[in-house]
Amino acid sequence: MNLRQTWLAWGRIPAVRTALFITGLLLMLVSPAAGLLPGPGGIIVFGAGLGLTLKYSEWAKRQYVQFKRKHPNKGRWADWGMRRGSAKRREHLRKQREAKALAVAADSQAECKCELEGRDD
Repeated sequence: MNLRQTWLAWGRIPAVRTALFITGLLLMLVSPAAGLLPGPGGIIVFGAGLGLTLKYSEWAKRQYVQFKRKHPNKGRWADWGMRRGSAKRREHLRKQREAKALAVAADSQAECKCELEGRDD
C-alpha cells in the first residue's frame, strides 16, 4: 500500500476520525491566539482546523451546507479557499449561466431596438 492508501485506511477508523475531528476543533479554537503573532498564522491555523473538521465530521458538513445555502457568496469564497473540486465545477456552471443570460438580454435588447425603429430583421 502506498502512503495515500494507508492514510485513507487510517481515516476510516472511527477512533482516528474522532481524534482528527477534535484536533480540527482545537486548531480552530487556538487560531485567535495564533493570530496575535505577526503574520497570517491565525488564518492558516483556522483553515487547517476547518479542513479537518469538515473532512471527518458529518455534523460539520451538514452545518456547512446549511451555511452555504443561506449565504451563497460566502460559501463560494470558502469553497474557493479550500480548493474544492465542487467549487470549480459550480463556478464554471455559474459563468455559463451568466453568459447565457447576457446573450438572452442582448438578443431581447436588439429585438426591442428593431421594433422601435420599425424594422423587421
